[in-house]
Amino acid sequence: MDEEGNIANWTIPGKLVPGMGGAMDLCAGVKRIIVATDHCEKSGRSKILKKCTLPLTGAKCVTDIVTERCYFQVSPEGLVLKELAPGYTVEDILACTEAKVIVPDEIGIMG
Repeated sequence: MDEEGNIANWTIPGKLVPGMGGAMDLCAGVKRIIVATDHCEKSGRSKILKKCTLPLTGAKCVTDIVTERCYFQVSPEGLVLKELAPGYTVEDILACTEAKVIVPDEIGIMG
């Protein structure tokens, strides 16, 4: 996913995938999509991108992103860091997130 709330989750580069399946249907016509994912790929690269590079499953449909490290709310200005998982700092999140992150004055702790 990216900072605009786009999601591309139906294809993996180099893998044969028969089609989108039901993922596209899940993004159509709903008011809220919460993506729960690992923050980074196995290689360490951020899964939360500045801009999706793969074909989109849904455009500007993601409202919230939850990872093992933090919780973001998608806004028109970018991703707002709402909560941190215990043991992580704002600096940790900024270092491992490609997307623009808005850091408010107050950030909660995930519980």
